[in-house]
Amino acid sequence: MLNRREIITGLAAATGIGMMRNRLSATDRAVDGHLHIATNTYPWSTFARRDGKTLELHTDRLLADIASTGITGYEPIINQPAEFDGLKTRLARHGLEMRSLYVNSVLHDEAQSDASIERVLMIAERAKDVGAHILVTNPSPIRWGGNEDKSDQQLEHQARSLDRLGESLKKLGITLAYHNHDSELRQGAREFHHMLIATNPEHVQFCLDAHWIYRGCGNSQVALFDALEQYADRVVELHLRQSQGGVWTESFTIDGDIDYARLFARFRDRKTLPHLVLEQAIESGTPATQSATSAHRTSLKNLEAYLSQTTHESQ
Repeated sequence: MLNRREIITGLAAATGIGMMRNRLSATDRAVDGHLHIATNTYPWSTFARRDGKTLELHTDRLLADIASTGITGYEPIINQPAEFDGLKTRLARHGLEMRSLYVNSVLHDEAQSDASIERVLMIAERAKDVGAHILVTNPSPIRWGGNEDKSDQQLEHQARSLDRLGESLKKLGITLAYHNHDSELRQGAREFHHMLIATNPEHVQFCLDAHWIYRGCGNSQVALFDALEQYADRVVELHLRQSQGGVWTESFTIDGDIDYARLFARFRDRKTLPHLVLEQAIESGTPATQSATSAHRTSLKNLEAYLSQTTHESQ
């Protein structure tokens, strides 16, 4: 898996983003005072693939495209520490912050887990210097795209490894957020639940990717909101993606297969929102009407308009 900056002036004045700024802590705000919303690099790779191109990660070109949408945060997928070379300077040049990053890990295999943890910690050391305070990991399946399920012994080892990684990251001042795709929801969602039940909440928090839970449970909002009810207190980050009729939409909207109004209502009483990361990727069947930049610009507009509206209504 491979998986901002037109100044937003009229929207803030018209819909009350300023009022939201007063309610949220400094960690929810971007450097210019607007609500901080990030994008993961994965959706940009899916748009590039549709155009017959390969996305060049962490480059000035990609960062400039992100900045042009008004998005203020960059959540990169990082595989090696060397990918940070020059990244801090490039982020500053485009007015972007990197508050989180996504790192794959292999934690179910006793022969690979120690080396994988060491690699993630080396990446985390570099990420901390750039300003990251959340590290998202999706422990790799036995085979990407495969149907193999991990054994109970592998799941138990993975949970212990995940907890150990989270404890080590905590000492660096970085929060580990567990992430899942759809494969973890097979077999009664035993992998998904075990990673959160068998780990210490002090070490392992949760990155809720609503659509992967929805899809992994047979397009079920019942399963999604049951999971949210069970683990809401551990959610430190939200990956935001919408679909219509089971197919990912080109841009993010509140209305669709997933009831995001209900989802955001679950966090309404918090002093701060979870870290918000747009991950509105495209797939086969997604309408092709917008470029990557215009789709992300629309996604940001829809998300900010909704959040500012609900904040205004709650005053």
